[in-house]
Amino acid sequence: MTLTRRRFLTITAVAACLPGALAAAPARHWTGQALGARASIRLDHPDAPAITARCLAEIDRLENILSLYRADSALSRLNRTGRLDNPPFELLDCLSQAGAVHRASGGAFDVTLQPLWALWAEAAVQGRRPTSAEREAALAFGGWDGVRMSPQAITLRPGMALTLNGIGQGYVADRVAALLESQGLTNILIDTGEMRALGQRSWPVRTAKGGSVPLSARALATSAPLGTCFDAGGRDGHILDPRTGGPVASPWGAITISAPSAALADALSTAACLTQDRDALDGLMAAFPAARLEEARPA
Repeated sequence: MTLTRRRFLTITAVAACLPGALAAAPARHWTGQALGARASIRLDHPDAPAITARCLAEIDRLENILSLYRADSALSRLNRTGRLDNPPFELLDCLSQAGAVHRASGGAFDVTLQPLWALWAEAAVQGRRPTSAEREAALAFGGWDGVRMSPQAITLRPGMALTLNGIGQGYVADRVAALLESQGLTNILIDTGEMRALGQRSWPVRTAKGGSVPLSARALATSAPLGTCFDAGGRDGHILDPRTGGPVASPWGAITISAPSAALADALSTAACLTQDRDALDGLMAAFPAARLEEARPA
């Protein structure tokens, strides 16, 4: 199986309007692990070590809520038991944003596909593709109508499980950006696989076609149906279609979208790969006027 977790977390930030003595402080550069991947944080700030520690603590806190790779995260416990009492605000918030993109995409963006995703991942380890019957059985556990949310509890229909892989990385980028801004850092670029920029500085971000998008006070995400694959031959992409139970047969090689938040850019770029033509893509984008289609590369 060739499926891997795509990420190299990088955070770059500089302080705004520091007094001359403080502004001369050297940049601090940290490297290590975060979000289950290699990570790099570069801060131009006299309190860089303390801010870095707070940043890493926030990422760890969010992983304890949103990550499927931690058995005791809030999301993992919800999937395991079908109910989570007094859910963290961040899980409710992230799911609410996922629900908005689900509705706008006509159900194509669907965080209830975890049983189907797990089926494909397990079959890939066995060197095969899931059968039609297996796909149908996994799809039967999905459906947004099986999710109930309130500040008191989140409940799932029996057999359901959720994944935030199409929105969670962007959500983490947004929260970390907010934390850094609260610490007096305003020119910020965070890359968790999705990009989040704050401040007036324009960051040139390269696109799949080799172009560049000047990113300022905005977020950007790129999704590619075959960017990560279950199989060694690169045939079965990781974006699954809830209408068929298989990898999406997409006319798009890659889609890049910018939006006010990285969570929205992340979810929209994934949903866009599930559109079948330019009219459908334009219809999806029309539901979010603050988002922009930066690039749509045909397959």
